[in-house]
Amino acid sequence: MRGQAPIVVHRPSPTGGRRVTVREQILGLAHDDQDLIEFLRRAGVAEPGEILDDPLWVEWRDGPAHEYGRALGPR
Repeated sequence: MRGQAPIVVHRPSPTGGRRVTVREQILGLAHDDQDLIEFLRRAGVAEPGEILDDPLWVEWRDGPAHEYGRALGPR
């Protein structure tokens, strides 16, 4: 359900990468899972690599999970 997970990985940007937010606070633009894990680690998430596929923690919006390439068209 949209809006329930505290961590959101937003749609791919036109130039590549995905914005990452935790409770609507922007952490940065991730270009791969390692970037995402580092942002979450810095935000104090324990074992961030273990929660990436848990929908209670992470919502992957408007694109497949773990894909960070450029968006294909305008939105």
